[in-house]
Amino acid sequence: MTASPASEERVPNAPSMKGSASARLLPQTRFGGPIPWVIAILIALVVIAAAGGLSLRNLADNARADLSDAVTVQIVEADPQSRNAQATAAANALSSHPLVTSVRIVPEAELAELLEPWLGSSAASEDVPIPALIDVELTRQASSAEIAQLQGALDDALDQLGGAARIDAQSTWLKPVYDALAAMQYLALALIGLVAFATAAAVWLAARSAFFNHSDTVEIIHLLGGTDAQVTKIFQRSVLRDAAFGAIVGLVLGLGAVWLLGQQFAALDSGMIGGGGLGWIDWLIIACIPLAGVLLALITGRITIGFALRSML
Repeated sequence: MTASPASEERVPNAPSMKGSASARLLPQTRFGGPIPWVIAILIALVVIAAAGGLSLRNLADNARADLSDAVTVQIVEADPQSRNAQATAAANALSSHPLVTSVRIVPEAELAELLEPWLGSSAASEDVPIPALIDVELTRQASSAEIAQLQGALDDALDQLGGAARIDAQSTWLKPVYDALAAMQYLALALIGLVAFATAAAVWLAARSAFFNHSDTVEIIHLLGGTDAQVTKIFQRSVLRDAAFGAIVGLVLGLGAVWLLGQQFAALDSGMIGGGGLGWIDWLIIACIPLAGVLLALITGRITIGFALRSML
C-alpha cells in the first residue's frame, strides 16, 4: 500500500514542527486542577508571613530608635510632699547635664491612668504609693559609664533630701522584648523557606505526573521532529498559566488577611503597635512575592521536565 501524497508532504516537514502545532497534541489543563489552588494557598501564607516579619522589623527598629536615647528615673517615696521635692531636685540636677536634652516629670494622674488596668481604682488612691517617674531625653545613646555619671549626679542632688533615685536605660530593660521580636522575625523567615520548598515540591510532582501521563504523546512529538526544547516549552506554558493564576489569587487572599489583622491591631490603639506599620518599600517587597513564586514554579518545572526527558532516552 502506497502512502498518500498528503502524508508524503508532512513527513519531510516534520523536523521543522512548530511549538504551537506540537502544543495541540497535548491536552491543556484548566484552573479546576489542584495545583493552582495549592499555589494560591502557599502564596497567601508567604504574604502573611512576610507582612508579619516586616511589621515586626519596623516595630523593633522604631522602638529601638525611640528608646535608645532615653532613660527613666524612678523615685520611691511614700510621703507625697517629699516625693515631689525629690523629683524636682532630680529634674534640676539632670537638666544641667550636657548629655541631657529634656527632662519631664510624669504627672501622677498620668501614672495612675497607666496603672489602672492592673491596679484598678486603687491606682489613684493614697493607699498605694506611686513612685515618681522622670522621663529624660538624651542627645544620643548613653554608654554604661555615662549612665553611671547620671546616677552620680542624682545621688548628689538627693543626698541632702535623704532620698534616693534609680536610673534605668529604657533600651536595656526592653532587650528581652527586642530578642522576642527578633526570634519571631526568624520564625517568619523559616516559614517562608518552608513554604517555598513546599511550592517547589508541589510543582515538581505536578509537572512530573503530567509528563508521564503524556509520555506517549511526547514520543510521538519526537517522532514528528519535535525537539526537547519544544516539549519543555509546552509544559512550561501550562506551569506558567497555573502558577500565575495561583499567585494572583494567593496575593489577594494574603492581602485580605493582612488587612484584617491590621484592623485588629489598630483597634488596640497602642503607640508601640503603631510603630509596626508597613512602608512603601515593604509593600513593594510583598508585591514581588507572586513574581518570585511564578519564577520558582517555572524553574522547578523546567528542571523537572528536563530530567524526565533524559529518562526517556
